Amino acid sequence: MGHHDCSGCGLCLLVCPVWGETRDVRLTPKGRARAIQHGASRSELAASVAGCTLCGACEPACPEDLPLVDMVMQLRGNPGFAAMGEDFLSLRKILVPGRSLPADGELPAKILKSLPGFELADDEGADIAAALESGGAIDQARLETFLVPLSRARRLVVADGLLLRALRRWLPGIQSTGLGEALLPAISAKLRAGDFYVIDSRSFNQDHARLVGRYDALRAASGCQMNLDLQRIAMPAAGQARWILEGRKFERIVVEDLGERAAFAFAGKPVLHLAELA
Repeated sequence: MGHHDCSGCGLCLLVCPVWGETRDVRLTPKGRARAIQHGASRSELAASVAGCTLCGACEPACPEDLPLVDMVMQLRGNPGFAAMGEDFLSLRKILVPGRSLPADGELPAKILKSLPGFELADDEGADIAAALESGGAIDQARLETFLVPLSRARRLVVADGLLLRALRRWLPGIQSTGLGEALLPAISAKLRAGDFYVIDSRSFNQDHARLVGRYDALRAASGCQMNLDLQRIAMPAAGQARWILEGRKFERIVVEDLGERAAFAFAGKPVLHLAELA
């Protein structure tokens, strides 16, 4: 676990003596994590790293149980805390489209604007995602050409829910999240009470226990409606779109899975992909 696992909750600030003295978030565990997540280099973190007292008060406060002192020691270049293999600060953050996004066009570009430091995968893996759904054989050599570049990443955002599940199995040491979860911070202030938000069930249900509270909070803050209203597992829209919308009043529909846009076209309301909202 490392800086990319920080959720940014800020509980470490409550006990950090450097924060108490300076009120400069850049000098705190949260500040270092956010800087690294947005592509900061080791030299850009020098003042923050040098200013840490290594008291360890932040570690008991961290809900993610991150080894925060070890992470600072690693940044200081202590050989006993060296990163395994390639320096984690130089590892890539990659958006993997799968079949759920076009490999080119406006949507990936809009998503990347909302995911600082991310780049689009050279290989979108659409054929592999299709084989996963159909149960078709995946050639081992083809799979290796797809996985090798991704294995050098420190974080993946995967637009295709089935591909996300497989990548977590194939690359267990890499933080992999769904597109909806990754873009929640970017859209939280842009959802409104007249929206009906359709969660991608394939990604959501893999992390139901962790994500259900985040989506509930998003719904409460924005006043929007969600398919999560229907049951706690956010049932898929495919084949059920009319039933999902029955009796509801809304101004527009926002979908996490681009493939579900067509399913709601009958409603006669604008259907946006969340990247267009972000």
